[in-house]
Amino acid sequence: MLTIQTIKADPEFVISRLAVKGFDGRAVITEILEIDAERRRLQQKTDNDASSLKKLAASIGSLMKQGAKEEAEKVKEEVARIKGETKGLQDRLAECEEKMRNLLLTVPNMPCAAVPEGLSAEQNVVEKTGGTVPELPADALPHWELAKKYNIIDFETGVKVTGAGFPFYVGKGARLQRALIQFFLDEAWKAGYVEVEPPFVVNEASGYGTGQLPDKEGQMYHVTLDNLYLIPTAEVPVTNIYRDEIIPETELPKKNCAYSPCWRREAGSYGKDVRGLNRLHQFDKVEIVRIEKPENSYAALEEMKDHVQGLLEKLGLPWHILRLCGGDMSFTSAITFDFEVWSAAQQRWLEVSSVSNFESYQANRLKCRYRDEDKKIHLCHTLNGSALALPRIVAALLENYQTPEGIVIPECLRKYTGFDIID
Repeated sequence: MLTIQTIKADPEFVISRLAVKGFDGRAVITEILEIDAERRRLQQKTDNDASSLKKLAASIGSLMKQGAKEEAEKVKEEVARIKGETKGLQDRLAECEEKMRNLLLTVPNMPCAAVPEGLSAEQNVVEKTGGTVPELPADALPHWELAKKYNIIDFETGVKVTGAGFPFYVGKGARLQRALIQFFLDEAWKAGYVEVEPPFVVNEASGYGTGQLPDKEGQMYHVTLDNLYLIPTAEVPVTNIYRDEIIPETELPKKNCAYSPCWRREAGSYGKDVRGLNRLHQFDKVEIVRIEKPENSYAALEEMKDHVQGLLEKLGLPWHILRLCGGDMSFTSAITFDFEVWSAAQQRWLEVSSVSNFESYQANRLKCRYRDEDKKIHLCHTLNGSALALPRIVAALLENYQTPEGIVIPECLRKYTGFDIID
């Protein structure tokens, strides 16, 4: 969440930046400032009362030594009165702090200056393009038909066993899935990311820490009996490793990667764009997460973008990078770049990765901080990216690499699959 210091420093600037995301923040920012003023007034009165109590307590002993018992009793009565008043002040102070935190949780992150204006995906900016679009014959098949033809993905049995959006991967399809996961993890390891295998469910505090709660609770699968959530991405458990931590400056940056299945309800998704692997409720993904000093986070963002681009180039897929406009960004992001690959049979771009810098927004929610060489405490910056999400990568590979003989496996995956064609 935004810090109160950021809001107080220039409320009009904050309001104007939030407007880039399509968020009208004037009313809530005004209320936050009013509550903060009341909080500071109560804190000052509490501090003054504490100082008075200290002086009065010292005077009681002195009066008793002088034999002025009557005056000492009056001082004791004054002490009791102030203590009673202080208890009420502390209760009101706690109420103010809770109310202000709850309001801050409703305010999205400010987009940085590099974020283009716009309220929908149509205003996203194509920043970079690479790869060669394959020339396929007119009778080229979409991936869901290829999956059935070669018996590598079983959508129907997934519907029977669980429901729509939960496919079975079969035979060479399952091996391709496993090959992609291992390839992505190996590439992340080469790039200096420490692999972790996280829990696939998280508690409520973790959801609040990274911003899935209270913003996206309708999209998460909730295990109500235990009040746990199935993770929508490994970002959530991995970033929460550093919740309530003060990291020595010498240990930064923290670079982690993790494979996990991911679960998303995708409420409201329907139509032709959700066919096959285009949009699932359960899917596999490798995530990269970084904890950085603020002055290094944008250089780290470029490194992460280069890493994802490198994966797509090794897979031989046509790709482009979108700089998202304010209205198409997530609640928590300061800037986001989406990577999309070309689906040759569907003749459309498919999103396969988002790489984001959250600046200090998540870190403030997480209380993720570092201690510098002068022993001062500062908020970290957090970043994450998909490297990569599998379903649409698989869709693009099946479609773009189809031949009359079968589906050719990219060279970089063959040592993992153990075969070079799906036939």
